[in-house]
Amino acid sequence: MGDILLRNVRICLPEKKMHGYIGIMNGEIVEIGEDEPSRPYNQEVDGENKYALPGFIDGHIHGAAGADTMDATQESLHKMAAWLPNEGTTAFLATTITQDQKAIEAALEHVDLFSNQTGEAELIGVHLEGPFVNPKKAGAQPLSHIRKPDAELFRKWQQLSGDNIKVVTLAPECDEDYQLTELLASEQIVASAGHTDASFEQIKKAARQGIGQLTHLCNQMNGIHHRDVGAVGAGFLLPALMSELIADGIHVAPEMLRLIYQNVGPERLILITDSLRGKGLEDGTYDLGGQAVTVKDGKALLPDGTLAGSMLQMKDAVRNMAAFAGASVSDIAKMTAENPARQYHIYDRKGSLEKGKDADIVLLDDQLTLQATYCKGKLAYQKEK
Repeated sequence: MGDILLRNVRICLPEKKMHGYIGIMNGEIVEIGEDEPSRPYNQEVDGENKYALPGFIDGHIHGAAGADTMDATQESLHKMAAWLPNEGTTAFLATTITQDQKAIEAALEHVDLFSNQTGEAELIGVHLEGPFVNPKKAGAQPLSHIRKPDAELFRKWQQLSGDNIKVVTLAPECDEDYQLTELLASEQIVASAGHTDASFEQIKKAARQGIGQLTHLCNQMNGIHHRDVGAVGAGFLLPALMSELIADGIHVAPEMLRLIYQNVGPERLILITDSLRGKGLEDGTYDLGGQAVTVKDGKALLPDGTLAGSMLQMKDAVRNMAAFAGASVSDIAKMTAENPARQYHIYDRKGSLEKGKDADIVLLDDQLTLQATYCKGKLAYQKEK
């Protein structure tokens, strides 16, 4: 959190790239320039002509390093926060899963109690995934705990979370009179259609009522058909919708990632991991919402073969989007930082490299391999040479 000058970096700014330096004081960017800094700094770091991008923001992550949001402990939240800089993530939404009411409430209460430590990825809130989903598209959401969207229950949960719920995944076709959708929109909480059996017309109507995002585009929603382009088609056609995307090449085929990138466009995509507690650990069997998930060769599967989240790391999602879809460095900065920061209403302090913002910075080489991660100016990860 000290006084650092990061020299000799190719800086991805919101509108352009430049070669120069970033000055950091007390965890904040205080200057960015091309020539000489305005003052001396206690520590100077040679960025070795690496790309400097804003730190990645993962808006949909259940767990990592043996920990899960639903453990409902401070220890697990700290484990996740400490691990995430290893993959370039500097901020995240702790994501719940469909479970009984008490389990969800315990997880929310622990988020309210949480306080980040220096060098951790910042916990910026909660993504409430379920229980307000459609049983027909449950995926890895436990069927026994799915319930109809409930505005009053949400109000209670938001209070328990300390007003930290930023995104709610729900099936809009199950939301009677759009009561929950409209409540979320009125409070500037992202209403995200997911685990949904909605048609294109239903999504189009729900977007008018406040749905502003699609949860993990293509997964557990109706795909494109020539007589009804479904929720996926809505992601392509409706400019009001942002879309999460799991770019592991498993949840969405490489060819589809390219099609999405070229047609939805980087301005409306948010890269996520949807990762589980087994991320960063060896293959094996891990718990997800009381269900056994087997991880093998990068895939996480329920006993019936259903995909259950991912083992994806953000640093690999970035490289995949470049390799599979041809994404540029500037567009990667949009999809991993700027877009989620705007969507979760934290762009005033995160999501871009600008004076006055948190010094959340990742350094990438020409192959987009992660070299270093700074969380509010603290070196939290450095690749071994």
